[in-house]
Amino acid sequence: MTDTRFLFRHAAYGLGLSLAVLGFVPSALSAQQKAASAYAGSASCLDCHKKMAAPFLESAKGQQLMGRPRTEHEKKGCESCHGPSKQHANSGGEERGDMIVYSRKSPTPVTERNAICLQCHQKTARTLWKGSAHEARNVACTDCHVVMHHESERGALKKSSVAATCGSCHQQKVAAIQKNSHMPLGEQKMECTSCHNPHGSPNEKLLIKSSVSETCYQCHQEKRGPFLWQHIPVAESCANCHDSHGSNKEKMLKLSRPRLCQQCHPTGHGGPVARATDAAAVRFTYNKSCSNCHVNIHGSNHTAGAFFTR
Repeated sequence: MTDTRFLFRHAAYGLGLSLAVLGFVPSALSAQQKAASAYAGSASCLDCHKKMAAPFLESAKGQQLMGRPRTEHEKKGCESCHGPSKQHANSGGEERGDMIVYSRKSPTPVTERNAICLQCHQKTARTLWKGSAHEARNVACTDCHVVMHHESERGALKKSSVAATCGSCHQQKVAAIQKNSHMPLGEQKMECTSCHNPHGSPNEKLLIKSSVSETCYQCHQEKRGPFLWQHIPVAESCANCHDSHGSNKEKMLKLSRPRLCQQCHPTGHGGPVARATDAAAVRFTYNKSCSNCHVNIHGSNHTAGAFFTR
């Protein structure tokens, strides 16, 4: 009897017969059917939200979900991101039911909203999102990105550029970029993401490289070395002398020369005493710059370059 039942069950699989007829329906299948019945379809969404639908259909995400879906999940259209909305549609918009809403004041937790985005966007730059600085501070994907209308040329950013989007929160850095000596973000020669990965990084300050110096060396390779005579503050961190976002001092220095050098060298070498606290003695430093003589201050390969003079 057992063998007959076993063979009949597998024959039913081969013929594509319904398992419900045979009495072998798992509880998960009924749950899936129940969940499927909770979806109203994108047509119901577009009937009511016509004002929002027009710009959405012109956006990259709208064209993908509504015009060229690649998976069964994407074929759900609006509900692929907002979840089942049949209860919402049947109530005339009065009840939200299990829908996911992405506004700042939404009752849906940020972690749940982000989880929907990470269903599709979980690889490459977003691999380290879990535990990142932004994730720990409860930053939502929709705080930086918008999919309902076209705002930026790429990345579905909430602002027109990466710098403008990051500047929504990091206003001190925006102010630094406006200073006289600054990173060329305003000139669009680089972006915040040239140095930082906002979606997560194992390094400090969400840097894309293992340290500040390694990040700077991507562009300033002539400062990398190794040198025969290595300037220790340079090897430690470029940020010892430079403000990486912008400064009103030349070359993005934290202090004007010679006072910058005098933070570590309180007396002038081979010349008059020029302590940082002695304003009168500083006048002996020709043209106010130690680097008039110590020209290779980042490092020297000359056999007589111990003091970075050549």
